[in-house]
Formats: sequence, structure tokens, C-alpha cells
Amino acid sequence: MTKVKLCGMRSREDIFIAKDLSPDYIGFILSPGFKRSIDYTQFTHIISLLETSNIEKVGVFVNEKIDIIKKYIPFIDAIQLHGNEDESYMIRLRRFTDKKIIKAFKIKTFDDIQAANDSSADIVLLDSGTGTGKTFDHSLIKEINRPYLLAGGLSCENISEVIAKFHPWGVDVSSGIETEGKKDLDKASKFMALIKETSINQSVFLQGKDNI
Repeated sequence: MTKVKLCGMRSREDIFIAKDLSPDYIGFILSPGFKRSIDYTQFTHIISLLETSNIEKVGVFVNEKIDIIKKYIPFIDAIQLHGNEDESYMIRLRRFTDKKIIKAFKIKTFDDIQAANDSSADIVLLDSGTGTGKTFDHSLIKEINRPYLLAGGLSCENISEVIAKFHPWGVDVSSGIETEGKKDLDKASKFMALIKETSINQSVFLQGKDNI
């Protein structure tokens, strides 16, 4: 089954949506300056609503000082780096934690795909940019040689086609499940239902091919 990450969570209402739908991951923008950013006080307040949940919590950081990330580590299951962090940065970060590292790559050319292939991150995320809501040239995906999270411009209108065509390990969505800038339960529920339906159909199709 395709993994699902709902990103840009910033309110109690968003957490209630996540608890209703049980995605694999939820993401919090913990660096300032973005429209979905939340600060430490906001984060620790809403994260308390997830104490009994099995949903993995991802802290998203953009070119952040490692000392800042360190104070969030006790509350999260994975660290997503969404800026220009390089291999030496990840080496330094791993001195302080064994939490999973997700490294985002803004895909414009084959060189960006190659950088993702070569990354030491536990998981790579292929994106068009930071919360742009736009897709990148998906024809480049054929060059990726490792499991990946796919982000950028995903919505109920295109998710079934994307999964059927590219078979990503997981998908990451934020604006695609929002209405007027707020997480929308109906959109999020439909998004996840389409992923489940498409993943099941793909599994049945592949099993059928094996039996031919």
C-alpha cells in the first residue's frame, strides 16, 4: 500500500482530521517564514493530542540550525530537511539522533534525481519546491532507483493516475487537501480513499500478471 503523509498540520482541527484518517505520517513546518509554519509553543500544544496515536510525526525544517532541531527531537519520529542541507549537515545531525531523516529534492533536471539517488537520507522526497502546489516534470521519475516520497501538486484530481503510472513508495500532500488555506476533511478523506483504491487495483493487476 502506498504510504501517505499529510503535511502542513497547524491546528487542533488538523490533528482531528489526521486522527480520523490515520495516515502513515503527518508533517509540521517548524521553520519560520512559511504560510503553514508553527512555533514551538503551538507545536507542543497540538502534538499532545496525538499521545495515543501510531501516526508518525515529521518535523519539517528549512536550512535550520541543528541546535534548533535538537529541541524538537523528543517529540517527532522523523526529521525532514527541505532546504539546501548537504551530506555534511546530515552527518552532523546524526551525531545527535537516530531518528529517520527525510531529504527533499527540488526536481528540475536529471542532476537533481541523481542527487536523490546518491543521498544518505533514509527517505528521499521528490518535490517541485516548498509548498508551491505545483508538479514537476514527472518524466524524470523513471531515473530514480530507490523508494521515494512524491510531492508537489498532488490532489484528488490526479493522485490515482500518478500512483498507477509511477508507483511511488509514498505521497506527500498539503495544499491538495485544503479549501481556502485550511485542511478539508472531505478532500483529505477522498484523497486517501483514492490512494487505497488505486493501490489495491495495482496489486490485483500485478498478481494477475504473475498468474499468466
